[in-house]
Amino acid sequence: MGKDAPKSSKVTSRKSASRRSVVRVREQTVRQRISRLMDSPSFGWGLTTSLIFALACGVLVSWAREQPKLSVGRVMPTTRTVRVAFTTIDEQQTTNNRESARQRTARVYQADSAVLDEILTSLGNLPRTLAGVEGVEQVESTIREQFDLTDERVRALQDFATDDQASAVWSGLVEDLRQVLRRRPMLDAQSWQRATQQTLSTQIELRYSDGTRDLVSLRDVVNIGDAQSLDTEAHNMVRAARFKGPAAEVAQARLTRGARPTFTFDAEATGESQDEAAARVADARRNIAQGQKIFERGDTLSASQHELAMAEAREFAAQGPVWVRWTRRAGTMGSVALVTLMLVGYIVSFCSRIASRPARMAWLSGLVGSALAVSLVGSVLEPRFMMLTGVAPTLLVAALVTIAYNQRVALAVSGCLALLAGIGLGQPIEMLVLVLVGVGVTVWRLKELRDRRALVSMSVTLGAALAIASLLISAVDRPVTRPDWTLWGVQALKDAALIGFGGLLVGGVTLFILPIVERVFDITTGMTLIELRDPKQALLREMQQRAPGTYNHSLNVASIAENAADAIGADSLLTYVGCLYHDIGKINKPEYFVENQAGGANKHDKLSPAMSLLVIVGHVKDGMAMARQHGLPKSLQHFIEAHHGTTLVEYFYRRARKQAVGVDDQGHERASTGEPVVEIEGERLPEEVDYRYPGPKPQTKEVAIVMLSDAVESATRTLAEPTPARIDSLVRELANRRLMDGQFDECDLTLADLRAIVESISKTVAAIYHGRISYTEEKREDKPAGKVEDKPEDGPKRSERSA
Repeated sequence: MGKDAPKSSKVTSRKSASRRSVVRVREQTVRQRISRLMDSPSFGWGLTTSLIFALACGVLVSWAREQPKLSVGRVMPTTRTVRVAFTTIDEQQTTNNRESARQRTARVYQADSAVLDEILTSLGNLPRTLAGVEGVEQVESTIREQFDLTDERVRALQDFATDDQASAVWSGLVEDLRQVLRRRPMLDAQSWQRATQQTLSTQIELRYSDGTRDLVSLRDVVNIGDAQSLDTEAHNMVRAARFKGPAAEVAQARLTRGARPTFTFDAEATGESQDEAAARVADARRNIAQGQKIFERGDTLSASQHELAMAEAREFAAQGPVWVRWTRRAGTMGSVALVTLMLVGYIVSFCSRIASRPARMAWLSGLVGSALAVSLVGSVLEPRFMMLTGVAPTLLVAALVTIAYNQRVALAVSGCLALLAGIGLGQPIEMLVLVLVGVGVTVWRLKELRDRRALVSMSVTLGAALAIASLLISAVDRPVTRPDWTLWGVQALKDAALIGFGGLLVGGVTLFILPIVERVFDITTGMTLIELRDPKQALLREMQQRAPGTYNHSLNVASIAENAADAIGADSLLTYVGCLYHDIGKINKPEYFVENQAGGANKHDKLSPAMSLLVIVGHVKDGMAMARQHGLPKSLQHFIEAHHGTTLVEYFYRRARKQAVGVDDQGHERASTGEPVVEIEGERLPEEVDYRYPGPKPQTKEVAIVMLSDAVESATRTLAEPTPARIDSLVRELANRRLMDGQFDECDLTLADLRAIVESISKTVAAIYHGRISYTEEKREDKPAGKVEDKPEDGPKRSERSA
């Protein structure tokens, strides 16, 4: 209710118990709320935050909208054509040309010097080895087998060892064979097969240990795995080296018996040669005409179509008409500005908790902006996962805002975020419907978060709802005339599975970052409140032991206030827990409060009204100190500091005035009783402002409910006969007093809310103080309520009852 409400209120108290007080409050219009906000100090910060948010989101959405968000293998829902003519690199043709160059590159083989040297050395030393041999039988068996020696061949070779000239002739023949072997590589069967099949080249490159290279024809390659071919090629090589007669037969035998490859394939060198050949191939280019179709609705996007679409987007950004590009950007920026204005207007009009706090505006803007950035950037970088990145961030924001504030704010914020993401991604209306379905399910399932099971239930329900909605939308949105039905069905199932996983992911992330959300948004979730509600909490246990009366009073107030909160749709759990802790400050001096006094002298009898006031009001300050020490959430701290608001401590205020004019508590002049008259400086009577609680006034409905419930619970104890009619009259009187005193000015309590609260409190208190069996006068031990009501030792509560 606004500050002007009490001024325009009219309170009429009816004398009989059946008659009811009527309160008329003029509620503020939306225009008045906006005007009031513009006059507040937070307006400038809020406006700056909104402008920065709109500008940043506008730039981000404009950038994302211009990016082609396509994924190879997906069925295209629309047809796209070329907007500007251009020449582009034909990536497919270029790739084919370079692959062809690779295939035409000669494979590289390295000479096995050890094998070549072994063959030539053994052959060169053979005449000298056989020089003293008289017959083949005297030759070592391995040598005889290796060279296929006979008596005739032995004698022929011995002729090359008779003198230096003959030896030189033999050495020349061996050297000639060396040159032939360098040009006629001998390969194993597998290498020979790969050399003839895995290349388009008709040559291979031979590399030697001395660094020289040769290109030879594949026809000169010898396959040592084919015995017949090897024998023929060995014969030809020996003849090419000018071996004749028995010497040629010996050399041929050496090449064929126990043959080993003289060259091995060098994969690394071959790859380098192929890369060099491919790098020398120029890019293939092609001309693209304006209006040419890139793909049609129903096409399964191929790699070449994807590349053409990407190239067309780059060319349009570079050479498209400037006015067209900037007109589109201006339209996008304007759309973002309108959505931002709509969001800000809603927050200003219906969510003062955010609008009045620049820090909350900044955090909310940062949250929405971050979610939008993740959605757009993720979808642009990985279009394959657009069903996840385009939807999940919005649902996460819906969950967080629902927990932090309420369902209506979450619907507004996430709805605007869905619009911004939809504009940036350029998705059809069906995608917006899908996001809104997810938002609705999220908000619905998070109506009240009291344990982790609520998040788990929300995640499962959300995942299932999104998967079903995705399948239904796929049936509506997917083209049915051209695509492969199998491919379309697989794509629809993949999308449903992906977005269903997104629903589960939202719940998991929410649960993980919930403590951070509570700290950043300065909120208290139901799970935290459930933990604080436990009677075994340190503060509650201490209150039970040191101030049992106060603890019992807090339980009664909690029961009354919880029902009242439910009656107006406020947070009943927060209200209940706030009641449990609202009087923890009385733990320090419990004996000064009537509910903890078990008979005997009242400590306030020996104190002046001003000193008693300090003790009574001090329980608020002490409670705040204890709350900070034990780390209670700020939402609960407000119950402690504001449950009395700025109300008047009437008992001690009246007592101080009586003493100031020389009248005792029974109305007798102190001069006649012999008691001294208290002197007041300047003969000034105590003022109300000096005997009021320091405040603040309640800022929320929940605290306002606790204020009224606290006063009613205390005052009801003074009723001689707490009948429902008397209780109802008392509740309405206290509510009107608090209203006329301006205690509800700073919370958003409406007339309808106040009426529902009063009715709920009346019913609850009447149920607590229900009628009992009437005993005979002799058996009744209860003291007359009037006598209790007049006792000054009940001061702290007496002031509230008198209120």
